[in-house]
Amino acid sequence: MSEQSERTGRQSGLRFGYGTNGFANHRLTDALAVIADLGYQGVALTLDHDHLDPFAPELARRVTRVADQLRDLDLAVVIETGARYLLDPWRKHAPTLLHDDPAQRLEFLRRAVTIGADLGAEAVSFWAGVRPAEVPEPTAWARLVTGTATIVAAADAAGVPLGFEPEPGMLVQTIADWRALRAALGSPPGFGLTLDIGHCRCLEPASVPECVTDVAEHLVNVQIDDMRRGVHEHLEFGTGEIDFPPVLRALADVGYRGLVAVELPRHSHAAPTVAAESLAFLTEAERVGAASAVDGAASAADGMSTARPSLCLPGGNTDRPVIGPRPSPRGKQSKRSVAPHTAEEE
Repeated sequence: MSEQSERTGRQSGLRFGYGTNGFANHRLTDALAVIADLGYQGVALTLDHDHLDPFAPELARRVTRVADQLRDLDLAVVIETGARYLLDPWRKHAPTLLHDDPAQRLEFLRRAVTIGADLGAEAVSFWAGVRPAEVPEPTAWARLVTGTATIVAAADAAGVPLGFEPEPGMLVQTIADWRALRAALGSPPGFGLTLDIGHCRCLEPASVPECVTDVAEHLVNVQIDDMRRGVHEHLEFGTGEIDFPPVLRALADVGYRGLVAVELPRHSHAAPTVAAESLAFLTEAERVGAASAVDGAASAADGMSTARPSLCLPGGNTDRPVIGPRPSPRGKQSKRSVAPHTAEEE
């Protein structure tokens, strides 16, 4: 058994990770250590001001140091590129590939691909951006196709898979939009999909498990969080509307082997606690989903029906799973205890 398996107690099944954008108040070295110590098997590393800034001096030396730490902690990695105000101190995500001058965004994404290759990343993830009000939609789409093609070529040369993420409110916000972009690019084999599970609940017409099944062959990266229909807000597990055991079972059933990384970018004020609770929730949800599949198969063989186990809130709301009191994550415990957090700290 590997050191990682000993730490997590997980020899098979889904591979859970945590996003560093949920550890924005930690040094990157500390964030990686906490994430590994809690029992996660990977990290979604958002290139940011204090987390491997691709525009800061001595990039090569810093990348080597992170690569060494990832190896020592036995953490897999995907690269995320959604940092706020990294390219422009006045505009959150500008410039994007849709702006009049996307040169800075293109350079950022090229550097992300290079960093991903140097770290052995499983994928580099990016998105379209919000269409500027002064840019007509056909123009924005043409710019997106041109810019994305440039990054596809760079990633292909570097041997790094790309995961393009549909994002609510952006030019590409649905799976159907992603398919249209892929077709416009000529369906390059290295152009995969980053699927945010919460986004599926937010705006996709199909159920979340159906979304997973529909795009299974293209999945290279999965982000996971709770969410409510029509509201783009990343929520802690059990506080939204997603029934997670069927979702995790769907990921297992389609043979997905990439990271399933928690995406809670507004929870850095309580990062260790939220990360610990998230892993406990996902581990139990995966167990319930697997048990449901086994029970369903046995029931079908017996010609009988059986109720599907679910994680539900008191009062019978089976669409909003919760585990409480939440168990500690499996595996080695952190040397430091994690403190409870309150809404006032946000």
